[in-house]
Amino acid sequence: MTEPLISVLKEVHGCRLCADTLALGPRPVLQAHKDAVVLVAGQAPGTRVHASGIPFDDASGDRLRDWMGVDKELFYDPKRIAILPMAFCYPGKGRSGDLAPPPLCAETWRTQLLGLLPNIKLTLAIGRYAQNWHLGQTENNLTETVRAWARYGPGLIPLPHPSPRNNIWLRRNPWFELEVLPHLKRKVRKALSTQR
Repeated sequence: MTEPLISVLKEVHGCRLCADTLALGPRPVLQAHKDAVVLVAGQAPGTRVHASGIPFDDASGDRLRDWMGVDKELFYDPKRIAILPMAFCYPGKGRSGDLAPPPLCAETWRTQLLGLLPNIKLTLAIGRYAQNWHLGQTENNLTETVRAWARYGPGLIPLPHPSPRNNIWLRRNPWFELEVLPHLKRKVRKALSTQR
């Protein structure tokens, strides 16, 4: 008998709901296993991730792994870390960067997949779309939401996107590196240590 998560992941990888609207066509990129204890909730794959089929296989991933204090081997172990962006396929290019994640993806798959990840101890909500989904009520903007990180409880940390495009944001908000990153590393280490 096939595990429910394996069955749903097969459906996700065969999904063509947005095929007509995706510039590069459908290629769902995600990582999940029922034993995972950390959830990385990102936005949507970029072109490099679309090409490789590996989540966070870019400069954003290098920075995120550094923020979390994990190496690639641990990051890409689905039994430890689940990676579920708000949209699983590259949405295309807009005037000021990549397009927003199409809501249809999360509306179709997210609740079902999250229900099949019973061991998640820590969720990293990266970017505004993931924060709106996972936090419900957020602050007025991403900066205020991330600054209020302690308000969201022990199992969820809001983060800015680790993209190099956010270098200016990081320079303008030095408190993030001083306050949030040490806490993030501790929480990731603690969540991973609970796994048998």
